[in-house]
Amino acid sequence: MVPPDVFREQPVLTGGRVRLEPLDGENGAALVDGYVAMDPVVRRLTGTHQRFTAEVLHEWFATRPDQHDRADWAIVEREGGTVVGECALVDLDPENAAADYRISLRNMALTGRGYGTEATDLVLDYAFDTAGLHRIALQVFAFNVGAQRSYARSGFVREGVWRAHLRWDGEWHDTVLMSVLAEEHARHRAERRAGA
Repeated sequence: MVPPDVFREQPVLTGGRVRLEPLDGENGAALVDGYVAMDPVVRRLTGTHQRFTAEVLHEWFATRPDQHDRADWAIVEREGGTVVGECALVDLDPENAAADYRISLRNMALTGRGYGTEATDLVLDYAFDTAGLHRIALQVFAFNVGAQRSYARSGFVREGVWRAHLRWDGEWHDTVLMSVLAEEHARHRAERRAGA
């Protein structure tokens, strides 16, 4: 069990490639244009049918600091200071010390650089070591094999499938369910550091 406002004191998380800053109206503004004119591949990989207006996005980003039952971060490239995406712990279940994870990079040109994997690792360290969560889960579409590999590198384990869960361009696609538990994360992190 964790407090329902466990994310009230959301820290900046720093890695070698990226810095995760609590998402707000200022750093979120860097994402607005990209989300209004969302890369079609990113739209498909995230299953985003909805179209967003700049006004709605500015308002949404500005309200993130007031949401203490979730933790949203801007993913900032450390070298250049560019906001490359955002990630979040959402759907907090305080009674079971569990939450869901999601991440999105602004466009496909930013993939393959390790930003997403490092951001995920930073969030998992925070979720388990600081927030005291027991389980983090996520959903990823079956056709998004690259994301599944990235999540597996961070210790997520495939645990099931929601069949025909997303309809995209007239076809049905499965959703893969993955999760990582606190003790698995600790073991995975120790193995990763021993191999480094």
